[in-house]
Amino acid sequence: MEMKKYCLISAIVTVLLSAVLTACHEVPQYDNDAAGNFDLLWKTVDEHYCFFEEKGVDWEAVGQKYRAQITPGTGQRALFRIMSDMLDELRDGHVNLSSPFETSYYRKWWSDYPQNYNERIVQEHYLYFNYASLGGIDYYLLPCNVGYIRWPSFDYSLGAGNIDNILVQFTSATALIIDIRDNGGGNMTNADNFIAHFIASPICGGYISHKTGPGHRDFSEPRKITINPVTKGHLIWGKPVIVLTNRSTFSAANYFAAVMKSLPHVKIAGATTGGGAGMPFSSELTCGWGVRFSACPILDPAGNLTEFGVEPSEGYAVDMTPEDEANGRDTILDFAIAKLTNLL
Repeated sequence: MEMKKYCLISAIVTVLLSAVLTACHEVPQYDNDAAGNFDLLWKTVDEHYCFFEEKGVDWEAVGQKYRAQITPGTGQRALFRIMSDMLDELRDGHVNLSSPFETSYYRKWWSDYPQNYNERIVQEHYLYFNYASLGGIDYYLLPCNVGYIRWPSFDYSLGAGNIDNILVQFTSATALIIDIRDNGGGNMTNADNFIAHFIASPICGGYISHKTGPGHRDFSEPRKITINPVTKGHLIWGKPVIVLTNRSTFSAANYFAAVMKSLPHVKIAGATTGGGAGMPFSSELTCGWGVRFSACPILDPAGNLTEFGVEPSEGYAVDMTPEDEANGRDTILDFAIAKLTNLL
């Protein structure tokens, strides 16, 4: 679920910053016991996490609350649980604590919401189990002459020629549906490569900032993310597009939805996405456990933070109904088809 495009840049900035801080200050050492590892985790997050203010998290108070649970007899599994519970206070799907016996994961960003997607229904009642697949992506020309592309993860990489081979199958189609429901993210570069087929000139894909110091407000000025259209000779789709989203649309898929929403011929339909607009940062504790969390905020093309999700286009918010699902119908997909075929 990582947004990987700028990880190398983030790593370089972090290394350089660490070198500067090391030259000016003595690096504190933490004991390899429960208290020492807890303190190191708290401090690492304190200096690098990027959404404290946006989420109203009093990290000092959170640290005191969970630090009080540490005793000389706290074992590894108990320590892991205390640390995991503390990290859950960030309410962030990009936050993980990894040990040899468990990896923590905050699920409430999606688990408290309707799923709004049923893969079996789509494949059986809309694609008739007769769809084509390429590199993890499924595609099919619906009977209403609307193209359908299912991209379940941006970990799947397709080159411009591969995307051409999909889009050319829809030459006669009047419109296109891109289904990224349950897409948990992946590589931002893969998202950009797909977006490149829907634009005729360079666009702003958003903005990214980096930590410049240990303070909660120590960030660089946002740097523009530019997305260029696919090179000459490749296909560009200019007909109407509807992108389907649900709460489990996260991270790089959240970014994709935000950028696509900014295009004049694209609408977002379904439910608000799950967010995940922070570039992850990774570190290691004295005991060898790993921690990952959001460190570099990414804004949408209008300069808005989408950590809490991308809303559907105006008039395009819709949920699957239990009645439709019981009858083998996908309310959100039906809505998109009706919009694109002028039935709504």
